[in-house]
Amino acid sequence: MKTALITGVTGQDGSYLAELLLEKGYRVIGIKRRTSLISTDRVDHLIENSNFKMRYGSMHDPSWMYSILSEYEPDEVYNLAAQSHVRVSFETPIETADCVAMGTLRLLEACRHSVPKVKFYQASSSEMYGDNPEYPQNEQTAFRPASPYACAKLFAHNLCRHYREAYGMFCCAGILFNHESPHRGETFVTRKITMAAAKIKFREQETLWLGNLEAKRDWGHARDYVRAMWMMLQHTDPDDYVVATGTTHSVREFLNTVFDIAVLDPSLHVKIDKRFFRPHEVPILLGDATKIKETLGWEPKFDFMALAGDMFWSDWHKVETFLKAQGKNIPVEAYLSPK
Repeated sequence: MKTALITGVTGQDGSYLAELLLEKGYRVIGIKRRTSLISTDRVDHLIENSNFKMRYGSMHDPSWMYSILSEYEPDEVYNLAAQSHVRVSFETPIETADCVAMGTLRLLEACRHSVPKVKFYQASSSEMYGDNPEYPQNEQTAFRPASPYACAKLFAHNLCRHYREAYGMFCCAGILFNHESPHRGETFVTRKITMAAAKIKFREQETLWLGNLEAKRDWGHARDYVRAMWMMLQHTDPDDYVVATGTTHSVREFLNTVFDIAVLDPSLHVKIDKRFFRPHEVPILLGDATKIKETLGWEPKFDFMALAGDMFWSDWHKVETFLKAQGKNIPVEAYLSPK
């Protein structure tokens, strides 16, 4: 039985990756940071699985890394932990850099000394391309990070390449473009939109406040992207890969698509708040995933419409379930759109 260690296991990607690996017969060691709130809702359904273990650890503290790596001797390490909100990174740049950049360095060093033969996956980001006007972006496109988060991710990305070339470690970096799902945090714009649409249908919310609607992103589904992570570590040679759908849509398009599914008029509910604009905006991200498709045979299974629908209906059912549990009356218009 293979053993995999996942940092950030309670996040969107970590939870889907843990599911995937358990289905493939792995023993999974999930690492989460200690908080006063439990915050394990994304992996609660995995707790009873005898092959799933959850341990505490902080990317700021290397002591647990050496201890747990020595204890479990994993075959694969997936480094997904991060302060991953780009807008927040402008307000907490030091915290972001220490967690994302230095945290990756600490983990790579611990792996080099404790489990040097381990296969290491680093979660790199399309945000590293920043405001480079060239697109579609591939593995050869120049990086021009436009946020503290992106700068930290680029540092970690280069570390991965360095440890592969200097120390001969099996290190792969996935340059993942935006990927969403029902597990996405509600502070991210896609989930903010789908949850608001669901609440509006149930008369639990009237107005949705958003920032820049013209930013364009290459949006895929997290389930597809964690499959790409796993495929990278099964290949004979370590390398870096862009993971993307090859199509781009604006925030406005995502908003309109979700509101169309919900049978809602955005003009009646959506307002713009300048506070949600980034200090340094990335206008467009569009990925070229030719390399991973040709080398590993990866293909996305979800398209843009399927992603938007999956997220909206998941939130619709969550709101419905919550209101029924509270004994509240469900407005008839909540059921007008087809399911």
